[in-house]
Amino acid sequence: MNNNGKKAGFVSIIGRPNVGKSTLMNHIIGQKIAITSDKPQTTRNRIRTVYTEERGQIVFVDTPGIHKAKNKLGDYMVSVARKAIVDVDALIWIVEPTTYIGAGEQSIIEEISKSKGVARILVINKIDKLKNKAEVLEVIETYRKTCEFDEIIPLSAKSGEGVNELIDVLFKHMPEGAPYYEEDVITDQPLRQIVAELIREKALWTLKDEIPHGVAVVIDAFEEGPKLCKITATIVCEKDSHKAIIIGKNGSMLKKIGSLARPDIEDMLECKVYLELWVKVRKDWRESDLLMKNYGYDKRDIDQ
Repeated sequence: MNNNGKKAGFVSIIGRPNVGKSTLMNHIIGQKIAITSDKPQTTRNRIRTVYTEERGQIVFVDTPGIHKAKNKLGDYMVSVARKAIVDVDALIWIVEPTTYIGAGEQSIIEEISKSKGVARILVINKIDKLKNKAEVLEVIETYRKTCEFDEIIPLSAKSGEGVNELIDVLFKHMPEGAPYYEEDVITDQPLRQIVAELIREKALWTLKDEIPHGVAVVIDAFEEGPKLCKITATIVCEKDSHKAIIIGKNGSMLKKIGSLARPDIEDMLECKVYLELWVKVRKDWRESDLLMKNYGYDKRDIDQ
């Protein structure tokens, strides 16, 4: 089969929580698919996005941050991230620009070292925060000693500095082949899932630190029309006290979450959105296999 020299392959993005994995993926795709926040463990599922251009196609797999799990949901997230290290053509490990390598980084180094036949690319993100760009050389030298990397790329996922260089490097390591997705596809995520995640993102932005990890969002109704899309969603939390905080005085917090989420959903759907939010308590849902599955965290998905 003649592919005219075009390339196609899979690239997993791994790293500790809050290093900028989703920000990088969104920047490359040019559209918000994965949610972002300054809270760790924001991404919970494996999210595929598709980048297509004249050289070919790269399918990116964004994963939850690798961390020490404290419940079944945490176990699920770490399993998803570790699974993404195999069965890909290239692996991007994102780190922050520091010379300190902690236990979490050491654990990832051990996992990467086991990977065979995979291009290992170290990305040093957030270089825009460095006062002296020469500091990045120390970071490169520190990490170079820890593992055998095919490439080391400093960049800023936020500003886009260095991202084009990363794309060039990735295509260098992609095999020749036909695209896996049609040219206009940018993600394998269902619309309902993306909408649920956008709502959860706004909850992460607005709620206190102890609540976000225990929050899930379920889309109850999704009615698309030519000019108006009606969406009903439920924010699930683990405690009655959390429910009161999410609702807020006279419903103020819930209204704020909805008002922040609506514009992003409208941009994605390209139509006006009527968004109705509810809050339910499901105690300790992160320890329930059944509830986790109901909220979109199915262990069977890990092996797909």
